[in-house]
Amino acid sequence: MTIFFHNSLSGKREIFTPAKPDRVSVYVCGPTVYSYAHIGNARAAVVFDQLFRLLRAVYGAEKVVYARNITDIDDKIIAAAREADVPIGDITKKFTKIYREDMGALGVLPPTIEPHATDHIEAMQVMISGLLSRGHAYAREGHVLFDVETYKAYGQLSKISQDEMIAGARVEIAPYKKNPADFVLWKPAKEGEPGWSVPSDWGIEGTGRPGWHLECSAMIEKVFEGPIDIHGGGQDLRFPHHENEIAQSCCAGGGCDEAPLARFWLHNGFLNMGDDKMSKSLGNIVLPRDLLKKWDGETIRWALLSAHYRQPLIWTQKILEQSKKQLDRFYRLMEKFPYSNEAPMEPPQKVIEALSDDLNTPSAMAVLHALRDKAANGDREALSQLRSGGQLLGVLQQNPADWFRRGAQGTGLSDEAIEALLQERRLAKSKKDYGKADAIRETLAEANILIEDGPQGTKWRRG
Repeated sequence: MTIFFHNSLSGKREIFTPAKPDRVSVYVCGPTVYSYAHIGNARAAVVFDQLFRLLRAVYGAEKVVYARNITDIDDKIIAAAREADVPIGDITKKFTKIYREDMGALGVLPPTIEPHATDHIEAMQVMISGLLSRGHAYAREGHVLFDVETYKAYGQLSKISQDEMIAGARVEIAPYKKNPADFVLWKPAKEGEPGWSVPSDWGIEGTGRPGWHLECSAMIEKVFEGPIDIHGGGQDLRFPHHENEIAQSCCAGGGCDEAPLARFWLHNGFLNMGDDKMSKSLGNIVLPRDLLKKWDGETIRWALLSAHYRQPLIWTQKILEQSKKQLDRFYRLMEKFPYSNEAPMEPPQKVIEALSDDLNTPSAMAVLHALRDKAANGDREALSQLRSGGQLLGVLQQNPADWFRRGAQGTGLSDEAIEALLQERRLAKSKKDYGKADAIRETLAEANILIEDGPQGTKWRRG
């Protein structure tokens, strides 16, 4: 199977093959655990989970090593702990657990490795020492900074000049910098903040902590010991985070002759709320934690995969409603056949081919729709392929009865509430109050509950 990905580094569509035939290495920037993940964070998690699933299907689960880190030391974490008046560890443990729960509910598989930043401080310090000794870093006012001027390839990933970088306000202007584009590798710890002592040859005193960009470089080196096959993350990380990762890893001796840190760079597009980006100032932040109170995780996952991963995704109530209706149609078909927990067959080749074309999830979904149509005409093999193809996409894995029962989350009506409304409707009809009976039917229809009157009484089902 030939896999193609759009490589952000080259800007071209390229054939993917792992550097080592017995190992596919993938690293994706994970959460900074200071608060709840928002739906934009969830898009990245779901997209790269889909990549993980594809690679496992093509190369074998045992050959794919997927690392997604946990950033558990950061200014935002320190601020959250101070505001809550609790130890930093309480904040990071709480939101790491919540992140795993929320992403798990969206069908996101656990990564092979989940490195935590605070477990790799020594590796970060070793990398800084190497950068200092090679003349790529300097110490000033308690900070250690990367000297961008010493790395001539800086900007190769983001494709923007240093003037544009500075004008874009994505760099911190500070008096201790030689160049405004220089970035922090190590910063001094303020009173009351966590800090680690530094090697004496750095030329600074006191305790400090690593810069965010350095953390990922050090963890990649520690986990994979050299360049990796694929590095992924959101489009917003392309600059400065990923650009800085490349610079510090290559200059620290990370073996960039073949590729700058990673052979393939994949970035998912932004998620927008209607015409606007999500922001606290606009008050339009959407949390999976809240969505899961009303919508099944498969519905949210289907919605997140409904657009090609590199394209912007407009997030609306309508996209959730449409996703629910599409999944209902699949489950309605599956409901007609005995449900089995037996191991599914291999995923359909056409689904794998669609995903192998730069992770084209809309095309993969179209294959599932075609299989549904075949299965509806009595093709039992198509039904099995539908289930196995759904498994590759992380959906259609529930018992249909459970799916429609959980659909009450979206309607707000439990089975008992529906039966009570039907009893009320029967009573209204017996009193010839047809206006009330029709109003109850409309109430149920708005909740996506379909009713059928017949000689044996009234039957209902979730639409």
